[in-house]
Parts: sequence; structure tokens; C-alpha cells
Amino acid sequence: MNDSDRGAGHAARPKRADARRNKETLLDAAAAIFVTSGVEAPIRDIAAKASVGTATIYRHFPTRADLIIAVYRHQIETCAEAGPALLTNADSPFAALRQWVDLFVDFLVTKHGLANALQSDSSGFDALHAYFLDRLVPVCAQLLDAAVNAGEIRPGTHAYELMRGIGNLCIGHDSDPRYDPRRLVELLLQGLQRPQSS
Repeated sequence: MNDSDRGAGHAARPKRADARRNKETLLDAAAAIFVTSGVEAPIRDIAAKASVGTATIYRHFPTRADLIIAVYRHQIETCAEAGPALLTNADSPFAALRQWVDLFVDFLVTKHGLANALQSDSSGFDALHAYFLDRLVPVCAQLLDAAVNAGEIRPGTHAYELMRGIGNLCIGHDSDPRYDPRRLVELLLQGLQRPQSS
């Protein structure tokens, strides 16, 4: 390989990496805005949070539905990748589970606007829901198993039912700003714990 070939390869790779990082920055900003303001939040708010112009967002995501779907998939991946990392770095498996559930609640608050945004495409919504289950149920199961094996929670809770229960607790957030799903989710997690022996 000569120097010009080597230079061409190196020039292309950083550009792709930068583009991927820029897109992830946009998706993180959109997710944060959706959590606080809903999926109908103005695009200019997302652009301001990401420190880009609105044209940049529309170049990547021509429609609001495109942006919402991309945020949804990005958050699924973030939650999926967080599980093993939290297990490695948290003080205990239960602490990892608690931190992961907090990420999951952020994701669910964003997700509740998804059905309305995709009303005309139920097949697209179904595909995203299947992807959500395929990626996140095994991660939740890994966290639960680790906490059971550490003696921190009672055995017998299935990942799908825990995620479904958390989802149901998050539903009221859309219609009542006084409702704080995190407080009830925390009570649910406390109910999983084994009593500490004195």
C-alpha cells in the first residue's frame, strides 16, 4: 500500500465516524427534549440542544416520524448496551438493575408519543415493538438473574412482566403532570428486594 492509498483510507474513516457521532448527538438531544416536552416538541428546540441548525436535522430525518423512529431505535440500543456495562460498574447487581430501570423509564416516557406519530403505519410500529422486545427482555433478564444470584431480590420475577409493569406505571405521565412514575417504579423495585437480615 502506498502513502496515497493509506491517506485515502484514513480520510474516509474519520469522516464516517464523525458523521455517526453527529447523528448520535442529534438523537440524544431529541430523546432528551422528547422526555421533557413530548414527541411534538419544536424541531428548533432539538436543534438548539444539539447545537446545530434545523436544516441539519431535516437532512438526516426528513419527517418527524423518521426522527421519532430513529430516537426510539437509538434508545433501545442505549438501554440494551447499558445493561452489561452497569452490571460491570455498579456497586451491586440490584444497583445496576435500578440504574437500568431509570434509563428504561426515560425511554418509555419518550415512547408513549410513538403510537400517535405512527398512526398511519401500524406495521412499522409492530416491527419496532418486536425489536424492542428482542433487544431489551434478555438484558432485563440478565440483570434480574444477577440480582437473584447475589441474594438481593426474590426469585420468580420474569423480565417481560417487570418491563410491562413498569410500562403500565409510566402511562399516566402523559396526561397528568402531577404524576411521577419514577416514585411508583421505585416502590415496585423495593418490593422485589429480599428483607435484609438484622
